[in-house]
Amino acid sequence: MKLNKLAPLFSVAIALFAVVSVFAQSDTFSDPNVDYSFELPDAKWKMTVKPSSTSPNVEYVFIDRNDGHLEVRKLTVAKDAMLADVIRSEEQKLQFLPGYVTGKQETFAGKLKGGILNYEFVRAGRNMSGRFYFLRADENTMYVLRFAGERDKLKSIRNQTDSIARTFEVKKG
Repeated sequence: MKLNKLAPLFSVAIALFAVVSVFAQSDTFSDPNVDYSFELPDAKWKMTVKPSSTSPNVEYVFIDRNDGHLEVRKLTVAKDAMLADVIRSEEQKLQFLPGYVTGKQETFAGKLKGGILNYEFVRAGRNMSGRFYFLRADENTMYVLRFAGERDKLKSIRNQTDSIARTFEVKKG
């Protein structure tokens, strides 16, 4: 008899879950001032720097800058530039961060292929980490998705940083 009383409550719970799932859809970033787009998997990502005709850079923050910060940058590279050389060049710029420690480099594949540079550093006495996705768009163009945040917080949203990088694509046309 107790199961019969719980059946309507169970049905309501399933219906609410379905409604929440519909509203948990990702948002797409696209702007006429840039030639790329990507999916934002959570509504907590807020744009802090909008691209313009003079600056194609875009930046997002996840809740707070220390929780997660994303910068998208476009690099022009030599036609025969190796991914490892581009990563090394960017890594040299990071070496002056306080407490800088290089991490593991990984290969990456989404809509674009490339590599990942992981590193750690200290900011205002807090352990921070960075995760840069280097995505090759063509023989002369590479995009860098620069994520940074407090080490544990950035680690907790790694599935989101991977998702953003996997859905990053250059617009056709």
